[in-house]
Amino acid sequence: MSVDTHSSDPAHASPPLPGTITESERLVVGEAYSLGKLSEGRVMALAAASVPGSTDLLDQAASAALATQHPTVPPAYVEPGDVDPVSDKQRWQISRVRGYELCPGEPQDLVVMRGPVDAVLNQAKLGPEGKSLIRRNADWALRHGWRTLAVATAPVDGDKVGEFRVQGFITVGVDNGTRVASTGPADWARVNLWSISLRYQHWANVALIFILSCTGYLIMDPFFGPEAYSGEGTGIFLMGWVRFIHFTAAFLWVILGATRVFTALTSRDAHLRASQFWPLKRKRDVQNLGKIVKYYLFISREEPLYLGHNPLQQLAYSALYVACGVQMLTGFSLYALYHQDNPFWAFIALPVHLVGIPAVRLFHAMLMFGLWCFVVMHVYLAVRADSLERHGGLSAMINGGVWMRRGSRPEDAPAVE
Repeated sequence: MSVDTHSSDPAHASPPLPGTITESERLVVGEAYSLGKLSEGRVMALAAASVPGSTDLLDQAASAALATQHPTVPPAYVEPGDVDPVSDKQRWQISRVRGYELCPGEPQDLVVMRGPVDAVLNQAKLGPEGKSLIRRNADWALRHGWRTLAVATAPVDGDKVGEFRVQGFITVGVDNGTRVASTGPADWARVNLWSISLRYQHWANVALIFILSCTGYLIMDPFFGPEAYSGEGTGIFLMGWVRFIHFTAAFLWVILGATRVFTALTSRDAHLRASQFWPLKRKRDVQNLGKIVKYYLFISREEPLYLGHNPLQQLAYSALYVACGVQMLTGFSLYALYHQDNPFWAFIALPVHLVGIPAVRLFHAMLMFGLWCFVVMHVYLAVRADSLERHGGLSAMINGGVWMRRGSRPEDAPAVE
């Protein structure tokens, strides 16, 4: 085969694809990963850009994957003199594609670079977050037995080639009869959205907030009756257990919050990154915010399509993170009153010393009721969206995926093809 897949970075090196494919094996291209500018189908089409009738095994495998997995995406063809293949001095292939529509209805000339991830990253422009995303996803593919080939594009203006930008990568492997590499076409496409780490965090949050709310309410108002806590023995010990469970859950909640901060900085899923916490990045997002409010108020029958959280949802979730952080601070400020001989806890207790114990306790309780209101609205809107939009969003926090119609164009993701 004519493509060298060695990696120049030892930290990301993996066994190269064999130079000779036996009769019982075949080279296969699995899936495409997009950094978000193009759909996965367009990334696959650019990776498959080749001269018609090419005998290169990788060209054939990529073209077969495109036809099988993304039948509605037009292939990208290359003229015979417009290919600069891999060589001993150049570890990536360069192809010129003429008049290809990266976006439907907008044909343009461009140069496509296809090669090992690290080699392409060294030649093309990509920010730190994009590099982190593509490396983490490439490492994940590597652990599951796939090699990865990155795809970058550069615009062409006459004979002048612009700056290369990384668009994503494809996974490549050898099929000996056991590997399943593709899926068939359908009117609907399942899109993996929420990672398993986020789903664990979500349900752990549900459990901990439930425990904290129940025990916190009992501490605030021991509704079992004052006689249960005024006597000796088991009555007093019962409240001790309630407080112990409350404090233990609070510490676990802080640890869970720290894991969310960690995933916001390191996740391979772009939807979980810290940059998503502020959704109003474009003028169009601000305009869509008003449309979404009208939709929720039953003024409008249609809403803008978003794959992940729409701007209103994301603003609500970002505010929730802030509210939870304040709830942790007020709770631990009250807890710190019992440890004033420790400088750390004395510092944590400063809000109590500034405004008084009753005010902090009242604010702590009000935030708890505010979280309950959010939970009620969250459940209602999740069930409503699942009933009206039929995308499986309610079950997505269990299985991680939603269903989108092929050809739909979400505001926050490439077209589903």
